[in-house]
Amino acid sequence: MKTIAKLACFLIPLAFISCTKPKDKTLIIWTNNTEIVSYVELFNATHEKTKAVVVYKKEPARALPPSKDEIIPDIIIGPWLKNSLTRKYFTSMDYLFAEKSISKTQFYKKLLDYGCINEKQYLLPVSFNLPAMIFSKKNESLVGNDHYLDFEHIKETAKKFNAKNDKEAYTTMGFGPSWDSEFLYTLTKLDGASYHEKGTSFLWNQEAMHNSINRIQYWTKFCNTDTTTEQNFQFRYLYMPFYRQVTSGRCLYAYTTSDNLFTLTDAQSSSISFRWIVQNNKIPVEDNILTMGIYKGAEHSAQAEVFITWLLKEETQQKLIERTENMKLDSVNFGIAGGFSSLHDVNEKYYPAFYRQLLGNMPPEEYLTLPNILPYRWESLKANVILPYLLDSTNTNGSKNNSTLEERITEWTKQFY
Repeated sequence: MKTIAKLACFLIPLAFISCTKPKDKTLIIWTNNTEIVSYVELFNATHEKTKAVVVYKKEPARALPPSKDEIIPDIIIGPWLKNSLTRKYFTSMDYLFAEKSISKTQFYKKLLDYGCINEKQYLLPVSFNLPAMIFSKKNESLVGNDHYLDFEHIKETAKKFNAKNDKEAYTTMGFGPSWDSEFLYTLTKLDGASYHEKGTSFLWNQEAMHNSINRIQYWTKFCNTDTTTEQNFQFRYLYMPFYRQVTSGRCLYAYTTSDNLFTLTDAQSSSISFRWIVQNNKIPVEDNILTMGIYKGAEHSAQAEVFITWLLKEETQQKLIERTENMKLDSVNFGIAGGFSSLHDVNEKYYPAFYRQLLGNMPPEEYLTLPNILPYRWESLKANVILPYLLDSTNTNGSKNNSTLEERITEWTKQFY
């Protein structure tokens, strides 16, 4: 339903764009983020001299440079814009700070630094998300801790939750690492896998990856007998949505991210609570940070400045959050552009009013850990190479596919290039 609703947000505006040639001074925005359509609608309603239209690009980073028959974009908003193949298409926005159109102090510093290339601000952060573990409120005392959970605590409390019947079959299981490959990936990030771009592929810390794999295998053996037992339990009992898994009483934890957690309806979230995933006072920001930049060949840079300045104002973002609430889109869209705002005051002041579980529960800025520069096809690499590798290599019962990560990268390159 969320996907259908999001597509519906695009269809009307984009049908208009496809049939109408924009006026000469119309601002062109490329994005794959559905919420931007609604934002542009409000922008156009409140600005007489500057108007904008949205052009949908499934993967904005891969769409650069525009083809000869395309309308040239002025602003590009999307993930994966900072890498060796795309950075050359953006122009520095340092002048926005010099003119005091926006202030560096309004941003999370680490997020702002993420958009810097050679000490110049080529990209500005828009939104981000964080990983979390959810559980039933009735198990709050078992979980403990007020705001954070590290992996050792998750493992120990999950084991305590386990129960078997007289036939030694599990009737409850706290958590199985093999249930969610994204959870495995998050663990490797916190353990120092340090994924980072190398051309169209990537490098990583092999020792840290090896340590994560051993740690996950130990977890499975220590808590849940073996991987097959974990997966059989999941198949038998955990076939429902992630929030219902924990309220069913069959498991203690389920893994999720903030954009999924905070688009649950009140009815869906009323019986659950959550903790941020942390290790050594670090919370890994999800890789797909939404950033925006001005295209180097933009024909309407002055109009682009007007839009960017408007979008990155605290009062604007307050209105955008209220607009989402009033239009009853809060079960489809979370916060600003599907995540936490890059403006710290917006998160602290306005999010708790609409997302009550965030009251007093925003992690401090110093806890946030940003990903390294990643290739623009990271989603494909991650889905087709890293996640399958982690599931296979952590399987305590062995796997049919024993290919190394290097071998999988080679195979992926053959298929997708």
